[in-house]
Amino acid sequence: MTDIEKVKTGTTTIGLVCKEGVVLATEMRATMGTLIAHKTTQKLFKIDDNLGLTVAGVVGDAQTLARYITAEVELYKLKRGQPMSVKSAATLTSNVLGGNRFYPYYVGLILGGIDREGGHVYALDMVGGAIPDDYVTTGSGSPYVYGVLEDHYEKGLLVNDGIDLAIRGLHAAMRRDSASGDGYSLASITKDGFVTCDEKDIQKRLAKMKLS
Repeated sequence: MTDIEKVKTGTTTIGLVCKEGVVLATEMRATMGTLIAHKTTQKLFKIDDNLGLTVAGVVGDAQTLARYITAEVELYKLKRGQPMSVKSAATLTSNVLGGNRFYPYYVGLILGGIDREGGHVYALDMVGGAIPDDYVTTGSGSPYVYGVLEDHYEKGLLVNDGIDLAIRGLHAAMRRDSASGDGYSLASITKDGFVTCDEKDIQKRLAKMKLS
């Protein structure tokens, strides 16, 4: 078995394109084999007001990449006087990953955001593959999430409905995947910027959907 095949991606992350922008979501559990190492792990990062990143894989690699991409996006904005497009940010991230393919970052990423062309989400693999889609999920809980998304996702859904759908998908994964759990982390990105969902709102939505 190669080192790449040994990488554990015990996580569930989601990216959805909505009518007004995108929704990004993750749970908060970090595992080391069968050990639950941390219960409040940050897997959702704000890159800019119009861009966000979810991470699955090795925590150190994920944090390093999030800091690096954030810095590069900020430099671009300072030089050009405008925010980086989602496609450009995905290409930048892809180039960083591809440039380290022989000493790779052990991560699976979702980069999402909004620009002049609307909302976009990209799935990025550890050696630089970047694929746009209407919805993406990564990590060990992703098969359960895809079951939910295949049934419920519709093009043009509103961000509010996208948040509910992401919560429903995470809930399904957390019930069946032992490496996913310990809370929800969600954000929407629209023309109004990067907005994080607070815990009270998430709990209200769970109750309304009768998810326990």
